Amino acid sequence: MMIRAAAPGDEHVLFELICSLARFEKLDHTVTGSAAALRAHLFGPRAAAEALLAEEDGGAVGFALFFPTYSTFLTKPGIWLEDLFVLESHRRRGIGRALLAEVRRIAEARGAGRLEWSVLDWNQNAIALYTRFGAQVLPEWRICRLTFSGLSAGGAAER
Repeated sequence: MMIRAAAPGDEHVLFELICSLARFEKLDHTVTGSAAALRAHLFGPRAAAEALLAEEDGGAVGFALFFPTYSTFLTKPGIWLEDLFVLESHRRRGIGRALLAEVRRIAEARGAGRLEWSVLDWNQNAIALYTRFGAQVLPEWRICRLTFSGLSAGGAAER
């Protein structure tokens, strides 16, 4: 198994893995992106995120996608791990742990104050992996989201 940074040309296989993740989470109906958009956002002049690929036998079997954040309380940069996914046929081989360890190594090398991510409450295998890795699942925090349509329809227009 090898973990490496995604590079231009990887956007199609990465997008296939993203679609596999969406199917696993029963959210494939919400995928509206494309490999082309992924290429622009990962490898364009102003990258919005980075990705790692896990490979076995010459094929991609998992990925981690992350981007920088900032903690006002720590006054330090951080990293948000948006997604970590391993194909079902390759789970329980340490691939998810290796991806997580590499994101952690990157965060520490960049002087990040913390590495954060979310996990679906029904994904007990992932929760078990994360807690074994030393992560705390914070029960008092909830994720809030405004979609683009929510931003344009709410907020400023109602003031």
